[in-house]
Amino acid sequence: MSLTKIIDLEPGDARLADGLLPVLRELRPHLTEDLFREVYERGYGQGLRFSAAYDDRGVCVGAAGWRVVDTTSQIRKLYVDDLVTTEGARSTGVGRKLLGYLEERAREAGCRYLSLDSGTHRTDAHRFYLRERLDIVAFNFDKALDSD
Repeated sequence: MSLTKIIDLEPGDARLADGLLPVLRELRPHLTEDLFREVYERGYGQGLRFSAAYDDRGVCVGAAGWRVVDTTSQIRKLYVDDLVTTEGARSTGVGRKLLGYLEERAREAGCRYLSLDSGTHRTDAHRFYLRERLDIVAFNFDKALDSD
């Protein structure tokens, strides 16, 4: 298996549900097709984009959700919401190529940083990020809000 292309998918593209979503669900199992469509349609106006990595058979083997944001702390950065490779394609270079693609997009957009958060339990992902020369620079704190 070799990676042949990485493409950006717009809301409404059938490949989102047919190819990208099954890959993304390996990281985000709570996503249904309807919920994913709703999130992407709302998020698109906020800069959310999805990129899909396809192998030489035309099968989606990697997915990235990302956006360019301006902040006071890092000025302009490409923030990676989601980065996942299918279990069967891990350690084949797909993740590295997706990350390289995102770095290129960040540079094109004038970003100073590429940034992502990773769950504390995802130790294999952390090893990958450290190997790819990402640094641990902050803690992320969350508070669940009542939905009433």
